[in-house]
Amino acid sequence: MKDETATCLPKQLIEKLTTWYEENKRDLPWRQTKNPYAVWVSEIMLQQTRVETVIPYYERFLSVLPDEKALADCPEDRLLKLWEGLGYYSRVRNMQKAAQIICSPDGFSGKFPDSYESLRSLPGLGAYTAGAIASIAFGEKVPAVDGNALRILTRLMADERLIDQEKNKRAISQELIILMAEEKETFSPGDFNQSFMDLGSLVCLQHAAPRCELCPLKEDCRAHALGEEEAFPKKAPKKERRIEERTILRIRDGERILIDKRPSKGLLAGLWEFPNAFGHLSEKEALSFTEQLGLQPLQIVPLPEAKHIFTHIEWHMTGYEIRVASFEGKVPVSGSVLVTPEELMKSYPMPSAFRAYR
Repeated sequence: MKDETATCLPKQLIEKLTTWYEENKRDLPWRQTKNPYAVWVSEIMLQQTRVETVIPYYERFLSVLPDEKALADCPEDRLLKLWEGLGYYSRVRNMQKAAQIICSPDGFSGKFPDSYESLRSLPGLGAYTAGAIASIAFGEKVPAVDGNALRILTRLMADERLIDQEKNKRAISQELIILMAEEKETFSPGDFNQSFMDLGSLVCLQHAAPRCELCPLKEDCRAHALGEEEAFPKKAPKKERRIEERTILRIRDGERILIDKRPSKGLLAGLWEFPNAFGHLSEKEALSFTEQLGLQPLQIVPLPEAKHIFTHIEWHMTGYEIRVASFEGKVPVSGSVLVTPEELMKSYPMPSAFRAYR
């Protein structure tokens, strides 16, 4: 089907989705409030992360940082520790930058921005997140177009446009803006946007056969009529991830473990890691690496292989635990620290890439 014929959304779309949502919506903690800060925290956490994973993080985060002022003032290590395991750490760094702007006299003087346009001015708030907050917390008639909405709408219209192209995302958003503006009945923009989230998670599934028999839009869905639901949405072919081989070293002096802080910019910026080297080192090479740090190895034990997938990179890891003679209070590299396992778990944010060795 041609692009120009893929855009006529059913007039009953809002009514059908919001009615379905009212009857089937999930009971989630962030839906118990219209507080824009809480909505913001949940929406940022839910990017690239499953709902089941987010719930305990969300509750803990709000208990420690209950408002934008607390977030703005939070020390970096504590902030990253609260986020540890969620990944994509730039999300929480941008949240803190945005909170500092909200609290600044040169920004919003402590008043949370209450419109889509003002929210868009903040770091890390793209069209989706700003639309979600504006519609849920403030009732503004703006869409929040995420992967769920794109999947549902492209299946609904058997839409051939590539959803990973920004121009097509903007076009679909504009179609929803027109539809929402024309809606004469009283409706909740926030409920409409959240209906996409729940329908996409419960019915119009991404990685499994869609449950079309439960869908309120099945009579309107062109992909369903064609029997081609899983042919949509369309995306450009993905580039292959770059493979990096690494050797992780868990270097111990009795109960203390050596960890390093990563650079302040780049992948996993500012987080803590075990010393590591490019390539898969042999035991002899790993011992030599340790000696080059000025340490005296006493024992080496192989650790299991592990793999971690980033967006564009894939780490294939092997590792060793190396017992060394006492550090005598010194660390071999500037920026390194010696910590007990308990201190590591409590105070030092370490990315999940190293989970297998932690």
